[in-house]
Amino acid sequence: MNKLKTPKIRLNITMPKFDFGNFSFDQKNFVSVFFRNLYSTFPGLFSARLSLQEQSLFARRLSLLSKSGVPLFESVNILKRQTKGANRKMFDRISHDLSQGQYLSKALMRYRKVFGNFAINIIQVGETSGTIAENLKYLAEELDKKRELRGKVTSALVYPVIIALASLGICGFLTIYLFPKLMPIFLSLNVKLPLATRILIWVSRFLINYGWWLILGLILFIIAFIVAHKYYRFRFFVDRMILRIPFMGGVIQYYHLSNLTRTMGLLLKGQLRVIEAIEVARDTTASLPYAKELDHLKIAITKGSSIARHLEKEPKLFPSMLTEMVSVGETTGNLSETLVYLAQIYEQELAEKTKQLSSVIEPAMMIVMGVLVGFIAISIITPIYEVTQHLAPR
Repeated sequence: MNKLKTPKIRLNITMPKFDFGNFSFDQKNFVSVFFRNLYSTFPGLFSARLSLQEQSLFARRLSLLSKSGVPLFESVNILKRQTKGANRKMFDRISHDLSQGQYLSKALMRYRKVFGNFAINIIQVGETSGTIAENLKYLAEELDKKRELRGKVTSALVYPVIIALASLGICGFLTIYLFPKLMPIFLSLNVKLPLATRILIWVSRFLINYGWWLILGLILFIIAFIVAHKYYRFRFFVDRMILRIPFMGGVIQYYHLSNLTRTMGLLLKGQLRVIEAIEVARDTTASLPYAKELDHLKIAITKGSSIARHLEKEPKLFPSMLTEMVSVGETTGNLSETLVYLAQIYEQELAEKTKQLSSVIEPAMMIVMGVLVGFIAISIITPIYEVTQHLAPR
């Protein structure tokens, strides 16, 4: 038998263009406009980003290459090959600026949000003094210290959150899934149930009937908080309240003080003026109360006031030990050394505070978890025990 040959069909698909009178719609143009608008609305989705660890690696590798005699232009090109995406485009631009004869610090100023004023100023000082390799190594070490500080604070706060979520999960399982299976038995006993059992029945019914509304309300609260956090007054209020939380507020305070003193001390060591060092420290801090006080400090210094005299006005933000040490540093002319020494003290205090916070929160959370689970267990066991006590043997 002869086999039938299936004819080949060739499809030629083109992007259609629709025309409605004076209005035309081109799909290609629509896609390009869509992504352009998306980029302008959410630039953070497509912009370059470097974590503290990546910034430290960049500075350390650049220092090693510079020590080996490799020009900065070629060094950046070598590091560029190890990146991709938006970061690769960023290094392309930095490499292009260096090839045009610009300084590295000036090339990095285009990406101030990525590298930060502190890193740019340290590099600029190295370029001026001819010690770019040493300054890059120093910058890498300081970024590592900053990352370690952030890690200590994060680790101290993560464990309580995990315990809290575990407690809520266990209590939710017992209240929403297990207890409703036993509830018909308790209601059929026709006896007065213990107070704990009645409270648990009410909670269980509320979660079953209104649980989704509760979750919806929580989601709306989170959205409202995120929106409100964009406003300066709300963020300032939240940052101020965080500093007043027992135990945790002390950890956050020492974290900010160690960062501020180290940043200012290192910049003053690099022969920056006090006003410039305060401006960089103000830009690097994440706490609005401290940023506000640094703004006031800059104005006070221009009017002839000393640093210590102004910081004494805010004892809740700047402890007496800091103001006294700063006063000594100003008097002796060793303010940069004094600030670096204070940074070391506050780093040690931060390590102790995080240990104390963990030692206080861990047993407290375990006690709370035990009380909640124990309350549910007693609410279930007590009515069963009372019924069995009233059963008469045959």
